[in-house]
Amino acid sequence: MKPIQHIQNALKDLDKEVEATLMNISLSLTEKDNVMLPILQQQKVLKQTLEDLEYLEANPPTPNQACGISKYRND
Repeated sequence: MKPIQHIQNALKDLDKEVEATLMNISLSLTEKDNVMLPILQQQKVLKQTLEDLEYLEANPPTPNQACGISKYRND
């Protein structure tokens, strides 16, 4: 499934951004926090989306039925 592959690639790219930010010695801890917060929020959303897509791929809905993804989620 192409969307899963794209999300996995995006997560890898975000991991690289986090690592680069952590290794940047010219930034203070506060600046690192400010840079990393939106990145970590994006990661959280992408991880949930990835889990949802993997669930739907493993458990496709039948025709004319809601996907039921809200029953799968714990939160």
